[in-house]
Amino acid sequence: MGRQETLNPDRNSSYFRYNSPFVQVILIGLVCFCCPGMFNALSGMGGGGQVDPTAANNANTALYTAFAIFGILGGGIYNILGPRLTLFAGCSTYILYAGSFLYYNHFRHQVFAVVAGGFLGVGAGLLWAGQGAIMTSYPPAGRKGTYISMFWSIFNMGGVIGGLIPFILNYNRSEASSVNDGTYIGFMVFMAIGTLLALAILHPSQVIREDGSVCTNIRYSDVRTESWAIVKLFLDWKMLLMFPAFWASNFFYSYQFNNVNGILFNLRTRGLNNVFYWGAQMMGSVMIGYIMDFSFKSRRMRGLVGISVVGVLGTAIWGGGLAKQLGYSREDKPEKLDYKDSGSDFAGPFVLYFSYGLLDAMFQSMVYWVIGALADDSAILSRYIGFYKGVQSAGAAVAWQIDTHKVSFMSQLAVNWGLCTISYPLLVILVVLAVKDEGKVEEGTDNEVALSEIIPDSTQNAKVLVTSGIAVAQQFVFSSGSLVTCRVVSGSAVFAASAAAEIFTQRLILLLLTSIALLHYK
Repeated sequence: MGRQETLNPDRNSSYFRYNSPFVQVILIGLVCFCCPGMFNALSGMGGGGQVDPTAANNANTALYTAFAIFGILGGGIYNILGPRLTLFAGCSTYILYAGSFLYYNHFRHQVFAVVAGGFLGVGAGLLWAGQGAIMTSYPPAGRKGTYISMFWSIFNMGGVIGGLIPFILNYNRSEASSVNDGTYIGFMVFMAIGTLLALAILHPSQVIREDGSVCTNIRYSDVRTESWAIVKLFLDWKMLLMFPAFWASNFFYSYQFNNVNGILFNLRTRGLNNVFYWGAQMMGSVMIGYIMDFSFKSRRMRGLVGISVVGVLGTAIWGGGLAKQLGYSREDKPEKLDYKDSGSDFAGPFVLYFSYGLLDAMFQSMVYWVIGALADDSAILSRYIGFYKGVQSAGAAVAWQIDTHKVSFMSQLAVNWGLCTISYPLLVILVVLAVKDEGKVEEGTDNEVALSEIIPDSTQNAKVLVTSGIAVAQQFVFSSGSLVTCRVVSGSAVFAASAAAEIFTQRLILLLLTSIALLHYK
């Protein structure tokens, strides 16, 4: 599994072939434009477009609880069903969710919305596992950041268009408390189109890059294999290092949507704000995509620079959020702002909300890039992405309930800022230890190192063995976690060592190799 074939590159040079990675990533971007893009616009209005956010908060809790489970399982399901069935099943649940708020607009019964949220959690787990596998495994290694930013721009255009729907339909309702039926119907139409479009996605074995290589030549997996592979993710040191970033990446939505956009602005202005919030995400994804692909020749260095840029920008934006948050609280809410009537008072909060969107895209694109740099195999990456979305959704489920239980705005801001800040140094460690530059051995292969022949009683050559042993061990330290085999030849003696990827084991190998070299010297 994971073996790549190379076909005639002259027949596959066009970016616009139906079976090219470029077209397939555009297609998955359009699917997400129509489904989660519209969902984001609906959520971004605060309370699902209702005056009381309780129904939306409870629906989102059910959503993200189910998403946490099926996000983790989604990668395995994708490997069993393939992209079309997985994506089609996932997209169909978005229509049900939007319809539940249309129902709530008339009958004020939140049970349907909560149940629909649970179904959407299942569907979203399937959709995002498939999306992540496509977006991270189809592109060539040196263009993953570009393809991620392209997807993110198309996807977030859905939020832009989705923000225009409530803005236009509710333009003359500046005092309205909830959106009209046409808003929800418009969302449902887009979601239905996205569901049908999911059937156009090709299996990875049918997608051919410009150099003639098949993206990933895999067979459909089975339940037993995928179940065991999913269990092992919880012990994978790479996933554990990324856990805080995964948890943080949707945790801030309840705070930003309900307690910034929902508290500070009136209904029609919230729709306008979302146009710019998701537009800012398009800008942010392009910015970080360029850094991650073109800033330096070394992929590892690009990753480190990208994480640093996001870290510095994130600190500045959350600092601005703190400055604004000091001026209001849950008990002392300000008068709602209108983009036309509030004058200069509107500018500062608007820029803050815009900046939150910019940071969201850069943070999540950074996480996707790091995951994509860990492997090149669609089956492996679908599990990684599934784990990411599962943990992300568990965090979101907790966050929505935190808001439902009326936790103070300041406490929510502090937790969000803290989670993001903790993530940056852990991602730096992961990039240093696990991300290889292009052309190096990928995950799942063996790495053999042979030293020159050593004359047994030569002092000089013994010193060479010490130095080489340390160098070999350092290769282990920076390996991506695959099973590694090291062969040291000294006369007729052969020392072979195999180790797992955990850091403490790699350090043990360093000591063993050095000790053997010193014994030989004596």
